[in-house]
Amino acid sequence: MRRSLLCSAFVLSAAVACSKPAPATETTPAASAPSVQVGAPGAPSKDVAATPVTAAPVHAADVKFMQGMILHHAQAIEMVNLLKTRTKRDDMKLFAQRVEISQNDEMKMMRTWLIDRHQPAPVASQGHGQLMEIGGQAMAPMPGMLSEAQMKALGAASGPAFDTLFLAGMIQHHGGALKMVEDLFGTQGAAQDSIVFDFASHVESDQRMEISRMQKMLK
Repeated sequence: MRRSLLCSAFVLSAAVACSKPAPATETTPAASAPSVQVGAPGAPSKDVAATPVTAAPVHAADVKFMQGMILHHAQAIEMVNLLKTRTKRDDMKLFAQRVEISQNDEMKMMRTWLIDRHQPAPVASQGHGQLMEIGGQAMAPMPGMLSEAQMKALGAASGPAFDTLFLAGMIQHHGGALKMVEDLFGTQGAAQDSIVFDFASHVESDQRMEISRMQKMLK
């Protein structure tokens, strides 16, 4: 009888031990197997994952547009800097502030786009105001940019005379930006880069709106 009770106790304790959950163990994620492309009979296999992905080529028209628009924006900023001390109209000051903020931000974006793609980014030439250069070579003016004589006349004016010259000059300036966008979109294969396309589309809509606003201010 005693032996039977001992056997029963042994069987019961073994059953309880088996029913206890095993202690948790930390599992290591399985390493992903490299992608292998099996070669033709007799040819070695190829590690696809190790093959570098070739970036899409940069279109020359996109580069020219971004470089040129930096130069274009730089002159607009110079015109705005003249306005700060030469106008008395609050609406002119508000308009100029909007131009300054938006175009400074856009110039940073364009420089980043160029640098990221290993393309030369224009830099300001010493002592030349709105003139810029690439690799030591001065850039040619972009469409709509004010001539040196126009910039001198703007700098010499003040009050209502300045306001008239500024608005007429900036309308001309914006019209040149629209021509640059038109040339870009008219170039086969250009503006396929999403950043370039979105920016050029923004320039077109934004500057058309500003031209309309300046024409009303001019009247």
